[in-house]
Amino acid sequence: MATKNTARCCPELFGSSLSENDADQLALSLKALADPTRLRLVNIIAAAGEGCACDLPEAIGRAQPTVSHHLSILVKAGILGREQRGKWAWFWVEQDRLTELREALAID
Repeated sequence: MATKNTARCCPELFGSSLSENDADQLALSLKALADPTRLRLVNIIAAAGEGCACDLPEAIGRAQPTVSHHLSILVKAGILGREQRGKWAWFWVEQDRLTELREALAID
């Protein structure tokens, strides 16, 4: 009786340590960052430490409603934090979320 050769061509894949829910959240954040305007907003706010919504339209050359739309997406994705101070909203980068993104994408 012939024996079946079960040797593998490569190491067995053991599956992802990323749960389906974690992958959904990661994808949401990466989609939010996959836009040039949003990347610029995150960059500007990160460099300054925080940013007022009143200054951002001029900083990126976009209309205020467009900037508000992009900021809303970044806040929903957990990339930016938001606080209302009087008439204006202030934003900062959520460093913990960026750390989570880096760790989820880390390759050993």
